[in-house]
Amino acid sequence: RLYRTGDLARFLPDGRIEFLGRTDHQVKVRGFRVELGEIEALLEGHPRLQRAVVVARQDGDGRSRRLVAYLVPQAGEDGAQAGPPTVGELRRFLKAKLPDYMVPSAFVFLEALPLTPNGKVDRKALPAPDGARPTVDTVYVMPRTEVERIIAQVWQEVLQIEKVGVHDNFFDLGGHSLLMVQVHNRLQQAFGQDLSIVELFRYPTISTLAEYLTRQPAGPSAARKGRDRAQKRKEALGRRAQRMKALAQKRTAGKRRR
Repeated sequence: RLYRTGDLARFLPDGRIEFLGRTDHQVKVRGFRVELGEIEALLEGHPRLQRAVVVARQDGDGRSRRLVAYLVPQAGEDGAQAGPPTVGELRRFLKAKLPDYMVPSAFVFLEALPLTPNGKVDRKALPAPDGARPTVDTVYVMPRTEVERIIAQVWQEVLQIEKVGVHDNFFDLGGHSLLMVQVHNRLQQAFGQDLSIVELFRYPTISTLAEYLTRQPAGPSAARKGRDRAQKRKEALGRRAQRMKALAQKRTAGKRRR
């Protein structure tokens, strides 16, 4: 049986354990209680990272929180920072040791962590993620079709990222199951067709999902045509109602004159 005491320690080369302090930064994320110090200790064990701090920040909608990791890359031999690992590398590194809900949604690289006058990390001074596309393993390719552009727009809004590539993996960009539910709802509204959320997990890139949607008998193009026809009918009914109203007003005015 493993008991998490909340103490932070590390093994020394000679096998002894060095006590580093308490990990009292416990938060609740996606319904799970998370020890931030446990994630930080794992990240600082990465050979290309020097320091790591993890905080829980409010999502843009203010209804949920997500984990954000702030990292200082390891310095090279000449004192300059070595090349930082990609977000994909870090996710794989953490997923080998942690459950998905403990893997940060965003990674921010800094030259140094902000400190308080007492020399402790000033967590309140850590900057919010800037919304830039993270350094994932895939090359950026912009959306090429209308379907890809619609999916990309939804991803950008849900993930709070300025741009996403059609070959980027939703989960490498910081997505998780709860965010996928939001994507599912928005895509159904955008395309006006039934879409199984299982297919979103099966096709986690914009290019593969767009291809799947286009192959469906009532695909996005058919759905858009249906919406266009409905909108035209609505506009036609509106114009007809206006004409009827104007005609009724004329009749009323004529009766008054008589």
